[in-house]
Amino acid sequence: MDRDALADFLLRHRQALRPGDVGLPPGARRRAPGLRREEVAQLAVMSTDYYTRLEQRRGPQPSTQMLGSLARALRLTPDERDYLYRVAGHSAPDRAAREDYVAPGLLRVLDRITDSPALVLDGLGRTLVQNDLARALFGPVESLAGWERSAIYRWFASPGTERLLYPEDDRDRQSRAQVASLRATLGAEGPRSRAAELVRELSARSAEFVALWEAHEVSRRFEDHKVLIHPRVGAIEVDCQALFTEDGSQTLLVLTAAPRSEAESRLRLLAVLGTQQFAAQDG
Repeated sequence: MDRDALADFLLRHRQALRPGDVGLPPGARRRAPGLRREEVAQLAVMSTDYYTRLEQRRGPQPSTQMLGSLARALRLTPDERDYLYRVAGHSAPDRAAREDYVAPGLLRVLDRITDSPALVLDGLGRTLVQNDLARALFGPVESLAGWERSAIYRWFASPGTERLLYPEDDRDRQSRAQVASLRATLGAEGPRSRAAELVRELSARSAEFVALWEAHEVSRRFEDHKVLIHPRVGAIEVDCQALFTEDGSQTLLVLTAAPRSEAESRLRLLAVLGTQQFAAQDG
């Protein structure tokens, strides 16, 4: 671990960002350029003391999970992220895995979406990052580990909980869509990919998955009209729109309600309830 290089790298990239670059309000007048240390710590979901020690060359070696959080917070490119890992004493991550990296372009768009649920997914249905309203609607699934982070996995491995978000008469359609999306990803990534691992994992766990997989349906359907059921605010009718990275490996999914509709009112209520929930957790 090269403490000097790590500290300088973090400092320079922190100073190069402005609050608006990462979706934060400008706040009071600043005496120094860039983000404050506490703002980077907030974005990376770590303590300010821990981040400060890294910049002061006296912190412990950060874990790969912590480095992934810092890469997202500082909006690093893939090459910058690889450098961060190496100076911190770790090997650069496999770019094909994409479990802890989000394309900066998608993050910039996500930062500006505050009135609709929005999240970034990879081809395996893993939630990489969510905004507050998406956390209030789906729960903080970005914090899950392993295959549990994948909505496709949860749909078939934990159907008793994952499917409660959908009306019963829409669940068969969603099952087919999940499988068709995974087959599209497998076709793009090949038989030695993480997609193939997920297929093997689900084949061993779910007879329903096996039957649908044998149908060979292929589709990456994101634009959709659906009803989601939240336990506190009830049914919410939304339209889904998707923005893809150039290589198609990540998707920004935005859920919107029709203007002046009951669904829009329920999303506003959910935003308030979510804010209260997050405040209670912080306290």
